[in-house]
Amino acid sequence: MSTATMGVAANLADAHARIAAAALRSGRSAQAVRLLLVTKTVAPERVLEAVRAGQTDLGENKVQEGRQKAEALAGEAVRWSMIGHLQSNKVKDVLRFAGEVQSLDRLSLAVALEKRLQFLGTGLDVFVQVNTSNEASKYGLTPEETPAFLKELAALHALRPKGFMTLATFTPDEAEVRRCFRCLRDTRDRARNDAPQGAALAELSMGMSGDYEWAVEEGATVVRVGQAVFGPRPLPDSHYWPGAAGAG
Repeated sequence: MSTATMGVAANLADAHARIAAAALRSGRSAQAVRLLLVTKTVAPERVLEAVRAGQTDLGENKVQEGRQKAEALAGEAVRWSMIGHLQSNKVKDVLRFAGEVQSLDRLSLAVALEKRLQFLGTGLDVFVQVNTSNEASKYGLTPEETPAFLKELAALHALRPKGFMTLATFTPDEAEVRRCFRCLRDTRDRARNDAPQGAALAELSMGMSGDYEWAVEEGATVVRVGQAVFGPRPLPDSHYWPGAAGAG
């Protein structure tokens, strides 16, 4: 049966089972991998079905859409992550609903987040976005730029870097997709040895609906899955967001 004909709860259970199996194949436990459910273009009522089925981690690409859904699901035991490209002028709005930003890709954004967080007297978990596919259409630092960026982040005390995020090349070529995932893992491993944040940089957010099992096998600790649970979107990601950053 397709994801369109199966229910949200059944699709969610299937995704968790696939993650668990892939984790075991990589010598890890199912609990080592977090499923971040991507809710973009999905109505709050359908997202609530997933929450009722036990899903607590939700991810959004657009600030306005995220705020609207967070308000619609107010009172539910969920945590929102921002996974799409974030403009610095949207920092105040994103911090009204997101407890995590996985798309930190430049110093100006880090400084804007830091300033607002200092004003609020709170901190924020962040992932550094790395462009492992070397595609101009995608956001993110190059692997070579990442060490210097981490040194600059060390001076911003309200930000808590937890690891790294990437989008693999959108291709059915398994070898190329896995290469992107291994590139992120290697970037993480070097950073844990050399960066000021050291062992705190444990997380790898990589893998989406079409490749999350490969990602888990390559070491992902977070996978961003949407269409595998909610079914295909009515229009391609490029219609909504050029570059499809953070797509799931």
